[in-house]
Amino acid sequence: MQFQRITLRELPDGTVTKVYPFHISLEGMESVLLCRDDEDFDVMQKYFHVCSWVNNVLVIIDIEMSNHGHLAVLADSLDSAVRAGEAIKKNHSQYISHKYGEKRVLARSDVKVLYLDSDKYLRNALAYIPRNALDAGCRIEDYRWSSYNAMFAKGRSDISAMQVSALSRRDKESIFHTHADLSRVPWKISTGGLLLPETACDYKYLESAFLGDQAFFLRTIGSLNNAEMHEKLVSGPRTRRNDAAFYVTVGDTATRWYGKDIPSLSKEQKLRILLHLYRTCSTSPAQLARCLQMGKEDVESAIRMSRPGL
Repeated sequence: MQFQRITLRELPDGTVTKVYPFHISLEGMESVLLCRDDEDFDVMQKYFHVCSWVNNVLVIIDIEMSNHGHLAVLADSLDSAVRAGEAIKKNHSQYISHKYGEKRVLARSDVKVLYLDSDKYLRNALAYIPRNALDAGCRIEDYRWSSYNAMFAKGRSDISAMQVSALSRRDKESIFHTHADLSRVPWKISTGGLLLPETACDYKYLESAFLGDQAFFLRTIGSLNNAEMHEKLVSGPRTRRNDAAFYVTVGDTATRWYGKDIPSLSKEQKLRILLHLYRTCSTSPAQLARCLQMGKEDVESAIRMSRPGL
């Protein structure tokens, strides 16, 4: 069966609707760690899932690192995915402040949400997420704070696992550090209280993206250009350039895609370029309008129409 990047899913609120894939990244500061011990990693992983669930978003795959975290999700709109990302930052910031007595430790951290608008872009993002484990100096399959091992495992979990929905409200609040309603979650936890990713992730979506072939997934991870993906998903979208530098980027894209300079582009070609750059760069409608020589209202209208679910 052919893979459908945009598909139907039952969301946490019980509705069945069309969903779109997004990448969410949380970046910390060089001088402040997001996770300093195992408890911090555990809390961040749970916030990834709790904040997604509360905002009607499904997690596909996630990883938690000492100074950053990544997850791929399915959401009915960009706004839902953004709300989930902002909630993760807010909740983990409050947790760090409470535990370590440090105020505004994540004030300059950043959440970035990107729509994965092609099969190749999606597969590379799904492969890039677990590949981050190499930064911790260990094998991908041995990294503890990742849902990598939930993929292609057929959802199997330890028979001693406990159903989260069956826990008392007090236990849910204590284990997941939240007052959110978790009565409908399909998740399970280990006897030690760790969330079991195979029960919390939409692993079937990832497996479908790789055509049910684990070897395809592994080959993609192994062949990935990590620097290129980091630029596309993390550093590039966060760097705001001045008009002169951004104009060069626009011109390079026009030449690479169409063999033309900016004034020679048709309206349709400009629209395609602006949507690509809006998704992949830290820019604004006003800057796009200036550098693409378009009306600001036309740019804003194109962006609104391009947002999935809106």
